[in-house]
Amino acid sequence: MSRYAPTIHTDPARIAALEALLPQLHGQTRVEVTLDDGSRLLGTVAVQPTLQQYRDADEKEGSNGQLRLDDLDTPVQQHLVWLDRITAIRQLPPVE
Repeated sequence: MSRYAPTIHTDPARIAALEALLPQLHGQTRVEVTLDDGSRLLGTVAVQPTLQQYRDADEKEGSNGQLRLDDLDTPVQQHLVWLDRITAIRQLPPVE
């Protein structure tokens, strides 16, 4: 079964940029994520994302990944964010 993404990446520089996000998104880390449209999400990383192979609408294959983020204000709400939409990540202090 193929998996589809709205955008896939084949350029090595873009893939490297996506890979550079991964160390900042360890499971159970609290973060503020800024997206390409300027919106921000605050949450806890449910599981560290990985880059995977997807197909786009034209059946071309390339890389992308999804971040699963549990909302800080509404923990029962979960956000699924494509890694290529993330422009900045800010670590938040852990809950004491």
